[in-house]
Amino acid sequence: MPDDPDTQSIPIIAETASIFTRKVAGDRVTVSTRTEEIDSILPADLSSVAVDVTRVPVNRKIDRVPDVVTEGDLTIIPVVEERLVVTRELYLREEIHVRRTERTETVDVAATIRRQTVQIDRIPADLTPTSNKDDHHDL
Repeated sequence: MPDDPDTQSIPIIAETASIFTRKVAGDRVTVSTRTEEIDSILPADLSSVAVDVTRVPVNRKIDRVPDVVTEGDLTIIPVVEERLVVTRELYLREEIHVRRTERTETVDVAATIRRQTVQIDRIPADLTPTSNKDDHHDL
């Protein structure tokens, strides 16, 4: 039947749907806050501590830094200082030993020696001297 000329055909028509949105002014909402102050009396405990600081001179040589010590309500805080101690000490570095030994030795030494000799001759009074070769003194 589709090939028959007396046949009429109806075209197929399809419908489509579309959705659109638009902004429309509507109701408004406002938000506001308000702070309210309420006066009231609340109990509170207050305490205070009085502190008494005393410096106690010690001036004692120690080997190490002491710890902070707490004994009851007393806290002891050590204050230390380094002190440079310079000492003078004598050290015997060495000894030098000097020993004297005395000895006597006879040696031959060449030397020029001068010596005077005296000759005394008596001449009788009746004789007169004949020559004067050496130093001669009449007495």
